[in-house]
Amino acid sequence: MKGYKWLLSAAAALIVGSTLALYYNQQSKHSAARPEDPPLLLSEGLPILNKPVELTFLTGKSATSGSNWDEILLWKHYAEMTNMKVHFRLVPFESMGEERKLALATGSYPDGFYAARLTAAELMKYGKEGVFLRLNDWIPRYAPNFQKLLERYPELRQSLTMPDGGIYSIPSFYDPEFLSMLIGTPLWLNGTWLEALRLPEPQTTDELYAYMKAVKERDPNGNGIADEIPFGSLGISMFIHQLKGAWGLGNRGLAHPLVDVDESTGQLRFIPVDAKYKEVLEYVHKLYAEGLIEKDIFTIGSSEFYVKGAQNVYGSMVTPSPYTQMKQTGYIGAPALQGPHGDRLYSHVKAPLVHIGAFAITNKNKYPEATLRWIDYFFSEEGSKLFFMGVKGVSYEEAADGTLQYTERIRNHKNGLTIEQALTPYVTWLGGSYPGVVRLPLFQGSESYPASIEAARKVKPYAVKEIWPPFPYSPGSLGTEIASYASQMQAKFVTGEVPFADWDKYVGNMRMIGLDKYMSMYEQAYGAYLKSKQSE
Repeated sequence: MKGYKWLLSAAAALIVGSTLALYYNQQSKHSAARPEDPPLLLSEGLPILNKPVELTFLTGKSATSGSNWDEILLWKHYAEMTNMKVHFRLVPFESMGEERKLALATGSYPDGFYAARLTAAELMKYGKEGVFLRLNDWIPRYAPNFQKLLERYPELRQSLTMPDGGIYSIPSFYDPEFLSMLIGTPLWLNGTWLEALRLPEPQTTDELYAYMKAVKERDPNGNGIADEIPFGSLGISMFIHQLKGAWGLGNRGLAHPLVDVDESTGQLRFIPVDAKYKEVLEYVHKLYAEGLIEKDIFTIGSSEFYVKGAQNVYGSMVTPSPYTQMKQTGYIGAPALQGPHGDRLYSHVKAPLVHIGAFAITNKNKYPEATLRWIDYFFSEEGSKLFFMGVKGVSYEEAADGTLQYTERIRNHKNGLTIEQALTPYVTWLGGSYPGVVRLPLFQGSESYPASIEAARKVKPYAVKEIWPPFPYSPGSLGTEIASYASQMQAKFVTGEVPFADWDKYVGNMRMIGLDKYMSMYEQAYGAYLKSKQSE
């Protein structure tokens, strides 16, 4: 009896087991036949991802751009297009250096750095450590638009490649033929006042001085009040960069503001200790001492400068555009000035590679391939149009012949805002440093306006012929100390706080800081640059 019951139990178990096995087998076949979930990263086009994700970028902000980029039309629209919503942690450019260093040193960095002005030294250090992702193998696959730019300009790839062979950043790049963009901030003269004073355009540094003196003394605005300011800008360095070519200095462009080549010897030259640079500072000191330069030029902020400019008090200025920033017409670009020794060089020209570290992806980013595709879109014609112009029908219009222009609400704002002020709800390129490529006709900023194009045309015959790109090397803290001391003493010589009788002492101090070592490092970087050019 017990054996019979055991047989029944065994039979029942076998039936149940067979049934379960058949069920799971059928389920397994059904599961295998079911299609897998689609990949998060879509193969091409837009959207980039098949479901929404969010990222955070540490971002540099100019005083002229909006205060909350999450609400800017460009980024809201692009988030819908891509399924990638970016939160921009905005930091003023004036504070970005310290904020960037702190984030990297403490490990509190986000998914990416946008318009953050990363230096070659930071890219080298944190790229090697794996904080910034190496993009070499990813660019051909995930950044085809940027890849085309690298193929067209081999020197761009060379400049982006760090000594370890890695490319860790996406840059800000200007079309080499877009000279007004490479100039960026011309020296503008008040053409209306030139006519009122019956003076020709200054062609020499002496004639510029005479014009400034006439502005101060002869009441060109005719209001009977001595309220004219012969020259103003945001800082004195911008003016000195405009002038030094009249002494033959800066002959390799603005990417190397401290070093160029002494054409008489063929050797590298440290500009801030050169005898001709002393003459430049003596000239500017003379202007400052005679009240021909904005008295607050070392401390004036952008808002105050723009407000003053809008009151039509400046006889000359260095700024992107008196019209787009201050709604002032009548200003003309100054010609390349001839200096006291016959030099007539226009050296205020940037390298096309303007910011080597405009964008970088960090190892905290969960979607690095998608992020590279996200930034690559802005290197396409369609993406450039969105970035610079905004959304069609809202911030810009396109004529049948393809001509673009901002809408009437921006060009003639009902509250009298300048074009740049009216653009802030729509785009974020204002103030520069963004990753992307800048070219006409997609870029409609101040550098594309007729007055800026004409200013560039005027100086083109005298513009720097050989423009050095940034060298991917790191002078470290020594480089920072050298540049800082040069800047401090520049201001002190101009104001008269330090007399020019102390020039030799200043040069000696520069050597004590380590100028010879600094120049030795520069020689090595220059040698590597020449070697890379020979291999093109």
